[in-house]
Amino acid sequence: MPRTHLLLVLTICLVWAINFLTSAMALREIPPLLFSALRLMPLMVLLLPWMARPPQGRWLALITVALCNGALHFGLNFWAIREAGNLASPAIVLQSYIPMAVVLAAIFLGEKIGWRTWTGVGVSFAGVLVLGFDPIVLQAPFALFLMLASALSLAVGTVVMRRLTGMHPIGVQGWTALIAVGPLLLWSLGVESGQWDAIRNASPTAWFGVVWATLAASLLGHSLFYWLVQRHPVSTLTPYLLISPVIAVALGIVFWGDRPGPRLYLGAAMVLGGVLFISLRARVRARKLPEPTDI
Repeated sequence: MPRTHLLLVLTICLVWAINFLTSAMALREIPPLLFSALRLMPLMVLLLPWMARPPQGRWLALITVALCNGALHFGLNFWAIREAGNLASPAIVLQSYIPMAVVLAAIFLGEKIGWRTWTGVGVSFAGVLVLGFDPIVLQAPFALFLMLASALSLAVGTVVMRRLTGMHPIGVQGWTALIAVGPLLLWSLGVESGQWDAIRNASPTAWFGVVWATLAASLLGHSLFYWLVQRHPVSTLTPYLLISPVIAVALGIVFWGDRPGPRLYLGAAMVLGGVLFISLRARVRARKLPEPTDI
């Protein structure tokens, strides 16, 4: 990977890690489901030029991706961050979506997974169990459940997204925002309260969190990631992306007052180590595939 591309990957990691901190600050004032909707609303307009009509037969997959990756993932993710009271555990547990996606792909897409990859999956899931017994996690066990549900919804959306051939990835992001905003607002009206007061009284810090999540994390971060995916295999990029939760943990310690215990550190090492092993095995399998031939 050229150095300039590596610098872009590191930029993505930093932007996404900071998003945990800025979102946590905003969630002190704005309910999480409403925050998720506010994050997606500007994307509907900003990404409109890329939102071409989906090919025939792709609507169901597109709606599924939007509901999983947009409404469920974001809503549960920010809800978990608010409930957790720390940045470390949500940032680490979210990475479990990768082994979840591997399992789902094996079950529903019939992908052949070797025992080494299954070992990485097992280590990652065991790591979640280990960090689940850390004192800062035990203070809010519901947050761990929410983040696991968020990771599962993201894994489902990731697997279904493979059916969206012929669509521009940034266009899919725009459609996701358009489709997910309505369900998020209805969800917020059903389980949250004080939305109008939260919007009216939100501080500049809270609105900065919304802007960062929209422009930096979504627009800049995902656009750079899709640009890199067009030039490098996903298995090449994924190991570098594991830097993001590490930075998020560091930001939580420095700026949020997190005090992770040994169980969280051990569990984090197992989760990230398992994900790294899965990614490296994917890279090995990709190198073994035969080169395409012209017909």
